[in-house]
Amino acid sequence: MDILIKNIRIIDPYTGIDGRRDVLISGRFYSRIDKIIHKKASKVIDGTNFWLFPGLIDMHCHLREPGNEEEETILSGSISAAAGGFTTVCCQANTEPAIDNKVVVGYIFEKARKSPIMVLPYGTVTVGRKGNVLSPMGELSEAGVIGFSDDGNCVMDSLIFRRALEYSKRWGKIVVSHSEDQILAKNGVMNEGVLSTKLGLRGIPAEAEHVMVFRDIELAKLTGARLHLAHLTTKKSVELVKEAKRQSKNITCEVAVHHLVLTEDALVNYDANAKVSPPLRTNEDIRALIKGIKENIIDAIVTDHAPHSEEEKGSGMENAPFGMIGFETALPLVMSLVKYGLKPIEILRKMTVGPAKILQIDEKPVSEGSEATCVIFDPKKEWILTKENILSLSKNTPFLNKKLVGKVMCTIYHGNIVYSEPDLV
Repeated sequence: MDILIKNIRIIDPYTGIDGRRDVLISGRFYSRIDKIIHKKASKVIDGTNFWLFPGLIDMHCHLREPGNEEEETILSGSISAAAGGFTTVCCQANTEPAIDNKVVVGYIFEKARKSPIMVLPYGTVTVGRKGNVLSPMGELSEAGVIGFSDDGNCVMDSLIFRRALEYSKRWGKIVVSHSEDQILAKNGVMNEGVLSTKLGLRGIPAEAEHVMVFRDIELAKLTGARLHLAHLTTKKSVELVKEAKRQSKNITCEVAVHHLVLTEDALVNYDANAKVSPPLRTNEDIRALIKGIKENIIDAIVTDHAPHSEEEKGSGMENAPFGMIGFETALPLVMSLVKYGLKPIEILRKMTVGPAKILQIDEKPVSEGSEATCVIFDPKKEWILTKENILSLSKNTPFLNKKLVGKVMCTIYHGNIVYSEPDLV
């Protein structure tokens, strides 16, 4: 099928192009990109009010399968991701059983064959994510994992984490750290401060993150391995990474969308949907994270999509699990950051070019002859997020029934439309 997209604004972080063009997709590829294209096509889309950019890469999400398929499956998560503009997602290893052997890796790849987009799994750093024994990293690498992560748990044993970094070099994979001291954070629910005291909730001090960010950076320097710091949340963490990058080129980091748009105030009404790990912080921290994006200290923006059932999230602040869903809200939320002076192409760079370089996967620019994997986005469309229009199996988000601005109209993967809004002409 030929798809002709007329007069659309192309924003391509790979090539730096930001301008209006006609785009012709034939089969799997962009066959022509020009100011005006006169050609009959199977499908014609008027792109006058839309943007077109490369398919997004989410290098940090949770798909729950195997083990908690009532919350999300690889297929349902992939469909939700496609609706959010993601064409590659990397699922974390905290499944049940954990992704700590080649059998589970094979299971995930087999399930992913039915997905409309690319799904790449992480393998664990330690067996069962228990932090005691290193996982069979060679076996996992050969099975096809994209990297190693015990996300959800910090590898508290520094010697084990050092060995993981050392061994990862042999297979050229990144090690992703959930940098949070679990002893300092124990039983915490939200950011420690005046608000946590007022609400009577146990706090998680920012120092729990700082201590482990510093340790992980030092071990990365010692070993020369590729370290990726997951979901940073504080001003101090950004400063630590900034200093580390002056000395080492093997350290990268990310920030989750919700840490850019929400503060601890989201928990004022005890909404467990805003309970995340690491916790939401302060306006000062948000400003530092945004500055980190502008200064290229932060390499990637992720969703940390973490589905949970209503029963779990409704069990009270102390007992509710950490995490919120994020695939379908990511783009409208992150594009709201233009009010802080970020340009759309800068934001998109952190969701395409940045992750592609970190993960060492193929880039997919919007250029003639390249594989057609892209997103059509309406930056001005207003819509209400409801349980009925969420495609994820789980609905745990503090943005329920809130107005969002910006909507993915169509997602194309390998030349095939894998998601489309009904009213797309």
